[in-house]
Amino acid sequence: MIDPAERWARSGMAHLTGDPDGPPDFSRAGILAMADEVAEPFDVRVDDLLAGRSSLMGTSRQGRISAGGATRLIRCSDTWAAFSLARATDIVSLGALLSTDDIIDDPWSTLEVAARTWVADELVERAQMLEIPAAVLGSVTAPPVEITPCWERSRPRSVDNNLLVVDLSAMWAGPLCGQLLGTLGATVIKVESPGRPDGARAGNQDFFRWMNGAKLLFPAEITGHNTELADLLDVADVVIEASRPRALESAGLDATTRAPGRGRVWVRITGYGTAHDMRNRVAFGDDAAVAGGLVGQGSGGPVFCGDAVADPLSGLEAARAVVDSLGRGGGELIDVVMSGVAAKYAAVQTVPSRSDHVAVAARMPPIAEPSGYPVDAQWVAELIESRRSAC
Repeated sequence: MIDPAERWARSGMAHLTGDPDGPPDFSRAGILAMADEVAEPFDVRVDDLLAGRSSLMGTSRQGRISAGGATRLIRCSDTWAAFSLARATDIVSLGALLSTDDIIDDPWSTLEVAARTWVADELVERAQMLEIPAAVLGSVTAPPVEITPCWERSRPRSVDNNLLVVDLSAMWAGPLCGQLLGTLGATVIKVESPGRPDGARAGNQDFFRWMNGAKLLFPAEITGHNTELADLLDVADVVIEASRPRALESAGLDATTRAPGRGRVWVRITGYGTAHDMRNRVAFGDDAAVAGGLVGQGSGGPVFCGDAVADPLSGLEAARAVVDSLGRGGGELIDVVMSGVAAKYAAVQTVPSRSDHVAVAARMPPIAEPSGYPVDAQWVAELIESRRSAC
């Protein structure tokens, strides 16, 4: 069995974890073995899933700045917290967060200075009210996966090309879940609003292709007026969503509104779960990881572990939960909580932070060709009719 520290060094994760001007951190090397167990049904390398994006982006460890650069670990008066300023709206809201009308020329420096006078819980709560992604270090211990029986079970089944997966998600965790099911042979349709396309399209195109290259691409507005989309959800075997619950609820397309589907599996990936006080909190992979306590050890405090690590781990956990549910006969609503997934992996025993193993960058992940296959409304209508006729 390979030494965990050696595996960490070879995987690319050591290259991504630690102080930028110091040695890599190996303290979280044990999480790879846990991820291997979850990934057992899929023909994938966990190393690729966790570190592959960094290879595509050419990123390396930056300590308390995330690999993608949009999130930082910041010291408050009592403890550390993560804040993301990934969107223009986050920067615009910074003045309201800090209760200042002054012009903010340097958002990060301004936030870092101001945060020293705030209790972390209070500043994070204000940030979340303004829909700025933020989290107090180690503040979440929620279960990573919660399962609720919702529909009648069918016979146990495996994943093959007769399994229809409708992927309503975007960015990383949800699309990865769909892509992993596709590696087992499932027919995966990615639904994407023409007016609000997947945010991953605005970044590295190889990353978008990696997450979605083997899927059928169906442009459709995600609204309650779209009866064709509602019908598609009703005939799907698996549905994947990865947004705050109110998004589909307001459209009348959430799981509770669907016609009974014997054996259906519905996956909801959220940052903090569906409890009343958490369900609409914004989350990205880096701040969700910090919320769960999944961070590395730097010379002056915590550092980011890998690259938005809660995203690929949540996508992997979601895909495995679907496979296991289908094996039970389905009929289940599966809630995957990104911060809870991070907490699960944070509980893995740490190893010594320093190692003599040489950290190398991750290899380029395998990317499917071509980059998705477009389908139109007529094709989808015929698919819906054929599945209804087969019932």
